[in-house]
Amino acid sequence: MIWKKLTIDTSVEAVDLISEFLSEHSVEGVMIEDNVPLSEDDLKSMFVDIPLIEGENDGTAKVSCFVDDSFDIDGLKADIAAELIRLKEFINVGSAEITVGETSDDSTWQNNWKQYFKPFRLYDNIVILPTWEEFDDIRPDDIVVSIESVMAFGTGTHETTKLCIGQLKKYLKPGQSVFDIGSGSGILSIISVYLGAGYVHGMDIDPDAVKASFENAEANGFDKDRIEFTCGNLLDSNYIAGVSKERTGDFGQNAENAGSQAVDRKYDIVVANILADVIMPLSAVVRPYMKEDGLFITSGIIDMKEEEVKAELLKNGFEIIDVIHMGEWVSIVCK
Repeated sequence: MIWKKLTIDTSVEAVDLISEFLSEHSVEGVMIEDNVPLSEDDLKSMFVDIPLIEGENDGTAKVSCFVDDSFDIDGLKADIAAELIRLKEFINVGSAEITVGETSDDSTWQNNWKQYFKPFRLYDNIVILPTWEEFDDIRPDDIVVSIESVMAFGTGTHETTKLCIGQLKKYLKPGQSVFDIGSGSGILSIISVYLGAGYVHGMDIDPDAVKASFENAEANGFDKDRIEFTCGNLLDSNYIAGVSKERTGDFGQNAENAGSQAVDRKYDIVVANILADVIMPLSAVVRPYMKEDGLFITSGIIDMKEEEVKAELLKNGFEIIDVIHMGEWVSIVCK
């Protein structure tokens, strides 16, 4: 879809008042661009997985909104101009220049993020390499994980993803099967294959995440005999989507039989990098998907929720065998 983009050049001081004014005029959301450095508390409270680029704060800001054809653009622009004149009597509103343009097809939005995603190294021998970038420091024993799509969470930069990668390196044995619940971009599933997993099933509730996961798996040369992604939600009546038409049998279902409550495959390792409030109810339904000696690797748990998650895991019959921290995030491994 093509949207009209209306941008106001203003000051950091005026951002909140302009945003509120737009909201009062039925604009449902705004985009704010400034160079105000994030505080340490800001960074700790954010659950992001894209490296943040900082700039020098010069006090300027841009407030943009995106509207469809139902809006009178000229009328909205005139109303904003009048409001800026009014606000100028009380605060600095910057240049107050208003520009109107059109967006490109919104299906291509992810390309705008690519400039922020650069290659980096994890745990000495894992390199996360966006396919559009080059990286000269490739060593003979490196695992090079190619990332084609960033349309879903999981690039390896966030502590929760790093925690899960570290636990997979520690516990995953060659040939074992892995169920990646809330697979996002598929990075944990793909790394599991590189670490020797015989078969990996990644599942996410978001179809766009599944699409991104397939693209990333293909970028690494992995086919559906080794790694598969489906849509599903174990917290919704144990719903698990059928496998694709190219792959049938492993779940006793196919693409035409879209979902089932039957558990036809059990896994050596289940990994869930989600959030504490999802992991707790998940612990009540995930055991049927695990082998008798299987492991449940969890992360996405903020430290203030650690004891609550532990109590829920124990209540649901798990034995906690490992707990590690990174910053304010926690990974709990149990069997």
